Amino acid sequence: MTTTHGTTPARGSAGRAWGRALLGGIVMAGALGAGNALGEALARLLGADGYARQLLPAVLVSALAVPAVLGLRAVRSVRRLPMGLGPRSAAPLGFLRGLAVTASCAAAVLGAGTALGWVRWSGLDPAALAAFLVSNALVAVLLEALPEEATLRGYAWVSLRDRLGGVVSALGTTVVFLLVPGVSTVVQAGVSRLVGVAPVPMGLSPEGQDPVAYLVLLTVFGLTLVAARTAPGAAPLWTAIGTHVAFLSVNRVVFEGVQRDAGWSAKVAPTHAAVLELGYLAATALVFVVARLVSSLVRARARARRLGTGHPSAATAHGVGGWTGGGPLPVPAERDGQPVPDIAWTRASSGVARVRAEGAGPQGLSCDRRGARVFRRSGV
Repeated sequence: MTTTHGTTPARGSAGRAWGRALLGGIVMAGALGAGNALGEALARLLGADGYARQLLPAVLVSALAVPAVLGLRAVRSVRRLPMGLGPRSAAPLGFLRGLAVTASCAAAVLGAGTALGWVRWSGLDPAALAAFLVSNALVAVLLEALPEEATLRGYAWVSLRDRLGGVVSALGTTVVFLLVPGVSTVVQAGVSRLVGVAPVPMGLSPEGQDPVAYLVLLTVFGLTLVAARTAPGAAPLWTAIGTHVAFLSVNRVVFEGVQRDAGWSAKVAPTHAAVLELGYLAATALVFVVARLVSSLVRARARARRLGTGHPSAATAHGVGGWTGGGPLPVPAERDGQPVPDIAWTRASSGVARVRAEGAGPQGLSCDRRGARVFRRSGV
């Protein structure tokens, strides 16, 4: 493995990046198909019904997908970008951020649809709605949100982004996302026959849904999840998981509330429903993209201010490029936990500029003012 200044791993080939991305999709499709088939067989064996019958396949899908993709990530020798799970302490905030942004955008767009007369709401049963949202959230996290985000916006997207640009990585991850449902039905049909349960129909879209409309919705949804994954924050993958759960919850209440006994539902014409779904997904993606742009701008301005003070904090002597005589001298930000002392320029008769840190002794850092060489003279 080659490195630059000992910190940046060499990038692998584009072919290997695409291969890893497809492998993430295969893991998800295999886990989804096998988990659903095995969960149905296990529920039959245990005599489980109702909510337990929904929960068993969800648990199996996460149990198959998440450890597998974490194992693939662990054995990879060259890693530049993290998967985005972040520290455990940051996960709840990341999840709530995705949940809040998506739910807020959905409320705004559905509110506009209601004002236009597109949406007619049923009576609200608060207790039934609360119970549905909690039970649905657990199944949605384990069956879809957690395993799909870990394998796709986690492993697949990072594999592509390590080698390719942001737009290509987003589009490539979304293409893999589109392939997962169809491949999973093939896996589920095969495993179902092995364990003696009724196989599901195979296809690119769920039975009874228009394939073109489904793929368009899935494409916009996939790009929205990539926008959530790349939003600022310590645990961006959990932001994508929160966005995923919010999308499933909103759609199941608004468009399937009667069938699912959600305690609230709406009557919407199919054309208006498609516009509203795509509209609130686009609004959600826009919020995350704007948040990322604003965060990047704030960081750039903060970096410029640090450089303008003459006390840059991130540069080190061995990683500095060419300098000019009028600019500040980059030095290590801290050493052994001690703050950087004030710096003063002195000039030796040899034409070499010397930088002396107060309290650091007679020796400090020396460099050719033309930037040809930097070398350490003491423990600064």
